[in-house]
Amino acid sequence: MTSSVFVEKTITRVLASLLLTGFAVPDLVLAQASVSAAGHVPAYITAAMNDPARSANQVNDQHRQMAAVLAFTGVKPGDDVLELVPGTGYWTRVFSQIVRPGGHVYTVWPHVVWPNPQAAKRFAKSFAGWQKRVKRPHYNNVSLLQQPAAMLSAQKRVDIVFTDDNYHDYHNPCFGPVDIVQFDKRVYAALKPGGVFVIVDHRAPADSGTSDTNTLHRIDPAVVKQEVESVGFVFDGSSDALLNPKDPLTLRIFDEKIRGHTSQFIYRFRKPKG
Repeated sequence: MTSSVFVEKTITRVLASLLLTGFAVPDLVLAQASVSAAGHVPAYITAAMNDPARSANQVNDQHRQMAAVLAFTGVKPGDDVLELVPGTGYWTRVFSQIVRPGGHVYTVWPHVVWPNPQAAKRFAKSFAGWQKRVKRPHYNNVSLLQQPAAMLSAQKRVDIVFTDDNYHDYHNPCFGPVDIVQFDKRVYAALKPGGVFVIVDHRAPADSGTSDTNTLHRIDPAVVKQEVESVGFVFDGSSDALLNPKDPLTLRIFDEKIRGHTSQFIYRFRKPKG
């Protein structure tokens, strides 16, 4: 066992003991421990996360496990990234700084017909904000692509396709109709050989399939795996960084009892090189 692994395991055991005895452990220590447990986080990810331009977002980095998720994607300088439904750009801002120099981030905003006027208003506000943001010199390696959800396309083949809490939406009427198999084929075509499709989404109960995508906004991880593998992707690993055993998996993700703390799965699929 290497010294670094020994130290990480020792820290994990000590923290577990402290928590069980009710000892107050500072958030900073917990954040560092979660990163260590997830594996090595490259310096370029840490530097991008510390970008002063995203200081308002940094308060969310611990509970969203940003370092662990980004390390799991394998993103690195020079990569091209296609991000689906970037929202307020929480992930985009960091991707933009990581892939410098030479890399690019393409953000996809699908045409969506929201049945809820409040949701439509929030989406429109986010889109308007992102239109302004991509024009700033600080994000001159970010492009905005607006297209029908079912017609996903990229300007060039990319190294990573990433989506955070939106894969389930491609199953819903407001995004569609979307033939999910054809959609996954388009993701496959958008990637370079050896590229990865990384999906983060809210867990639904086992064997629930897609029955909760439009009600609870959750999806069964098993059906995601089946859908994506069906078009030629190879399952390349998962991460439990966002697993929350206290989530009953039966509440809407917007329910105040669980909002911001849902149990989420993180899957990585790879396009074969051959």
